[in-house]
Amino acid sequence: MKISININEEVKDTEIAISCNQLTPEVEKIITTLRILNQQLVVMKDSENFIIDVSDIIFIEAVERKTFVYTRNDYFESKLKLYEMEERLCESGFFRASKSVLVQLRHIKSLKNDIDRKIRLTLENGEQIVVSRQYAEELKKRLGV
Repeated sequence: MKISININEEVKDTEIAISCNQLTPEVEKIITTLRILNQQLVVMKDSENFIIDVSDIIFIEAVERKTFVYTRNDYFESKLKLYEMEERLCESGFFRASKSVLVQLRHIKSLKNDIDRKIRLTLENGEQIVVSRQYAEELKKRLGV
């Protein structure tokens, strides 16, 4: 991979262009990283609102009609439904692992085949998530496995 940087004082807006002969998992990872760079989300904890960077989110889970957002050291609640989170974050490296969980792909530490064509993910925070059969093939495709 070749990286070129052109510094020009006359340029008003920063532009990033990617040239490639095909869209590989490596290129998709670069695009995802750029998309989440400045994206933030408003979440709540103990009746207080917090603004967190999307890049800090490890996974999102829906439990009993509530949506919880997990970071490395904490968890928060969101007013958004899981499908709304998915719509907002699908271009930012999030993947639907099951009916109730979205996972940030870049925070996956390891994956292991589980029974019945499911995949068991271990995330950076040590949490384990089971990817249902319905989403397992898409996950392998997105990760290039």
